[in-house]
Amino acid sequence: MGSDNEAQVIISGGGPVGMGLAIELGQRGIEVLVLEKYPSLQLIPKGQNLAPRTMEHFQVWGAEPELRAARTVPPEFGIGGLTAYGTLLGKYHYDWLKRELVRPYYAADNERLPQYQTESVLRDRASKIKSITMRTGVEVLGAAQDKAGVTVSTRDRDSGETFEVRGDYAVGCDGGRSTLREAAGLPQTVRDHDRLMVLLVFQSDVLHRALLDQHPGKSFFNVLNPELEGYWLFFGRVDLKGEFFFHAPLPANADPKTFDFKAYVARAVGAEIDMDIRHRGFWDCRVAIADDYGHDRIFVAGDAAHNHPPYGGYGINTGFEDARNLGWKLAARLHDWGGDALLSSYDTERRPVFESTAEDFIEASISTDRDFLAAQDPERDRPAFEAAWSERSAGASSEVGSYQPNYRGSPIVDGAGDGAADAIAEHLFKARPGYHLAPRPLPHGGTTYDHLGTGFTLIAVDKPAAAQAFVDAAQALSIPLDVVSLAPDAKLQDYEASLILVRPDHFVAWAGDAAPNATKILRLATGHSD
Repeated sequence: MGSDNEAQVIISGGGPVGMGLAIELGQRGIEVLVLEKYPSLQLIPKGQNLAPRTMEHFQVWGAEPELRAARTVPPEFGIGGLTAYGTLLGKYHYDWLKRELVRPYYAADNERLPQYQTESVLRDRASKIKSITMRTGVEVLGAAQDKAGVTVSTRDRDSGETFEVRGDYAVGCDGGRSTLREAAGLPQTVRDHDRLMVLLVFQSDVLHRALLDQHPGKSFFNVLNPELEGYWLFFGRVDLKGEFFFHAPLPANADPKTFDFKAYVARAVGAEIDMDIRHRGFWDCRVAIADDYGHDRIFVAGDAAHNHPPYGGYGINTGFEDARNLGWKLAARLHDWGGDALLSSYDTERRPVFESTAEDFIEASISTDRDFLAAQDPERDRPAFEAAWSERSAGASSEVGSYQPNYRGSPIVDGAGDGAADAIAEHLFKARPGYHLAPRPLPHGGTTYDHLGTGFTLIAVDKPAAAQAFVDAAQALSIPLDVVSLAPDAKLQDYEASLILVRPDHFVAWAGDAAPNATKILRLATGHSD
């Protein structure tokens, strides 16, 4: 394989998740064909907030410096968030979504830039990997899978010519209306919030100057207005030249064709502003999740697998984690060291995490805000409102601190194997099976994260015999394994284990102080059934 019409993995969708998956696979030597229907990038500034965990992905993908250089707001300005009551420029506000609070548990700082800039960096990186081919202006029409692979039907959008491409696997990263999801017969469960949402991109010098004066260093703003019953009025800076985006629910029965968007934004700001609208788009406010993230030869990731209101930057970050999780598993199967159960663990691990993200964070925020706005009103009882607002401000960091996607019950993780996984957990340095490994500093510089390999990695603290047992077992099973042998150190004691088996996506597969059976542990972690 390896031509314009065949590959080991065909990816439908050249957005950020599709390109991230392509790089994950391409760096592992997998032949990838990416099919993207648009001939050029769509310059709509969505999906801006990139979490520290996402920036670890960009380190692995060899694109972190380029991504940070592509930001549209200078580093010295800041990328913090703010929640305001009533109007954007109103009296009551506090800092929000402070991802820097969990920075010690990750190997990179968070970042913020428009999605099209992120896509541009990823496409440039992919272009440097020989095993990745990208075709733009190609629309996927359908797909059929058999025991040997997948045939994807496509159409060139310029010429109208139809043709077929063939792969071992296909992955739909093609958005909420995924053609590949439908072709694979993967139904969705939808929770409709019965709201029509609008996204505006506009230029305003007045708002730019006002926010510089009142909220310097802030780049995104969540406005809680009692009339919206918990749904947000959300503003985001695109740059420091006065470009903003705004998304919010339209009032009931509003006609998008005649609605006065400028007046709506002015009410949300709390002041009259100049406003040159450059883009407007609409979508239904809902939570949707595929009932299965894939089986046999076709899988889905990103918005094709799950979508939700764009609150908190969860969507793009969740999609990138899909790419890391699925990528190494596809590569393991194609390189013949992954077991029969490995690919099914993608659904087992990733789907419950999104369900928890949607229910316990996004929808919970809407419900919590709705209850607060119904109970508290500064016009009715100012002292009570201010006390409640102060309490909210004090607890604003809890959302970031408790968001810790994990696969603690995964069938390929040393644990219960009951499929339990969610997005709620305390951040700890302890090496816990099914959890992301936090970096720890090393005496001579750097961190343990700097020594993690592209395959499995065994961190062994003063355990040469046990490490050798893993090396022998990995060689017998043809599993790629790097061993990081370390001397005892106080910081490493935070792991509470002297032997830690780390997966290619840098989640912990197993941890302990003695390995009873290295072969059994490695077989479990790679999806081999006994």
